[in-house]
Amino acid sequence: MGIFRSIFTVAHVVIVLLLGATMLNAYIPPKVFPLLNLLSLAFPFLMIANLLLCVFWIISWRKRAFVFLLISTLFLTPVRRWINYSEPKSEKADFKVLTFNNKYNDYGLEEVKNYIKSFNADVIFLQESGYSGLGNSDFEEMKYSLHNKRISFFSKYQIVEQDTIPLIDKGKSVYADVIIKGKRIRFVNVYLEPFQLHKSMVKPTSDLDENGAKAKSLVRRFMPVFKKHEEQVQILKNFIEKSPYPVILAGDFNSVPNSYEYYTISGVLKDCFLESGKGFGTSFHDYKIPIRIDYVFSSENLKSTYYQVDRSQKLSDHYPVLVKFSLKD
Repeated sequence: MGIFRSIFTVAHVVIVLLLGATMLNAYIPPKVFPLLNLLSLAFPFLMIANLLLCVFWIISWRKRAFVFLLISTLFLTPVRRWINYSEPKSEKADFKVLTFNNKYNDYGLEEVKNYIKSFNADVIFLQESGYSGLGNSDFEEMKYSLHNKRISFFSKYQIVEQDTIPLIDKGKSVYADVIIKGKRIRFVNVYLEPFQLHKSMVKPTSDLDENGAKAKSLVRRFMPVFKKHEEQVQILKNFIEKSPYPVILAGDFNSVPNSYEYYTISGVLKDCFLESGKGFGTSFHDYKIPIRIDYVFSSENLKSTYYQVDRSQKLSDHYPVLVKFSLKD
């Protein structure tokens, strides 16, 4: 039994080190070491393995259980980016924001339109929408909008300024300044560089050689996209820092929590899921594994009072995210 405990101890140390390595994404950009960003995809599985081993040490009555449990407290905030609990907020919501990658309405235009309308949001961010059939006539109360090839923005309130934020390659972003109850807010809709994956690329088979070839292919596909993301989020960060108005940034980041992209944006805006989210933040369901890539961030002087990832229907490979905001004094 001693040899097994030694093997489990070494394995546990390796897992903890890998978990710690994901936190280095806050400091090391993909152009320097992109494998760290790739490692962030494995964070939920590494954390589950860590907790299972902690349970094993507790059951075995080993003192090392307390050591590993103490180390695990360092990962509480990274874990909360995936699964969170926050107390209900007493503040009355002043407006609602919906962000949704509607996958070009591939699941049915009318179904998607009615689904979006059911949320009665004041501001709507859409990604992978472009010129796919949804316009102001589909949302009667949304009198104002802007669109480009991949993203759309709708608002009940007047847009007083709008423009494109030029991102490299296939990344897209627009901003719109909207006056809500006398306060000017800058809304930024973003769709970061896609990986352009499909299920066959990631679905394992019984052929080990084929699985190995798939893994190598995925790594080759991920690395250049991570590097493009680095440039894209730096552009967004610079734009946000220069904004004279409070910012709400939402969209499809094609990046998980604990990634370089997440750390960069959360350095200038707060993650609304941490402030008001409950349960799992998973927003992409196509691969049957926990992936959170759709976000709503905001400036400090805007308070999110409610955060919901709606999983009641599957009208895209993404779930929509609804966030309610209170305007702070």
